Amino acid sequence: MGETTPEAEPRKLAEEARDRVRFEEEALDLADQVYRVARRLVSSREEAEDLMQETYARAFRAWRSYTPGTNLRAWLLRILTNLNIDRGRRQQRTPDLRPMEEGDYFLYNRLEEAGDSDEERVDERLSQDDAVGALSAVPHDFRDVLVLVDLGDFSYADAAQILDIPIGTVMSRLHRGRRILKHELAERAVGSEA
Repeated sequence: MGETTPEAEPRKLAEEARDRVRFEEEALDLADQVYRVARRLVSSREEAEDLMQETYARAFRAWRSYTPGTNLRAWLLRILTNLNIDRGRRQQRTPDLRPMEEGDYFLYNRLEEAGDSDEERVDERLSQDDAVGALSAVPHDFRDVLVLVDLGDFSYADAAQILDIPIGTVMSRLHRGRRILKHELAERAVGSEA
């Protein structure tokens, strides 16, 4: 017959807590491998990070369904694969219909104003110095994020940790920094024509 003493319940809870901590530690030890697989499944680092985050969230919610002693890596990758399949199905049902913003056409608008629409000539006019100059014209806070994420190939999470700012701030600064950089490059491309 099982224990029915008042001490049995706290012992059971403590054992379950230890099992959960052990599971989470073992699962997190596999994070690099899970990320590498996620990165191969999707087209961008951001999507891979999202997919990995969803995988771990689901795994931590369903940790009791994992059988200790079996292949945890395979269990996590099965969750990752299923989530990616679901994601693909959702995208097929709802294609991205987001319109481009006016700012996305900035270079084309400037070229039209200048009376030049030959993209190859624009590419030739933009030197490496122009690119460096355009980047240096981006305000410091935005430039740091651009350099880390776009040039340094750091993840949003790494950039947030390096800069000691929230991930959301990294994403918004990156978006604004890219927009500023586009404008700067367009000005230099059109300006160097004169």
